[in-house]
Amino acid sequence: MKVMIRRSEGALSAYVPKKDLEEPIVEVEHEALWGGWVRLANGWVLHLPAMDADTRLPITVNARKTGGEED
Repeated sequence: MKVMIRRSEGALSAYVPKKDLEEPIVEVEHEALWGGWVRLANGWVLHLPAMDADTRLPITVNARKTGGEED
């Protein structure tokens, strides 16, 4: 699914346009963010693609949703 990752007021958030859902990112697998999973405040776990650590935000990526709450 398409997900926009952005930083607002120092905190990371994810916006899913198809669901019109924006949630803060509360936990990350890798400090660099990319190539691992992130957990959203609503319980969703999204696997992000591998990218350079210095990738500029905001950016829209293809993420895979696993676990957490159902749609």
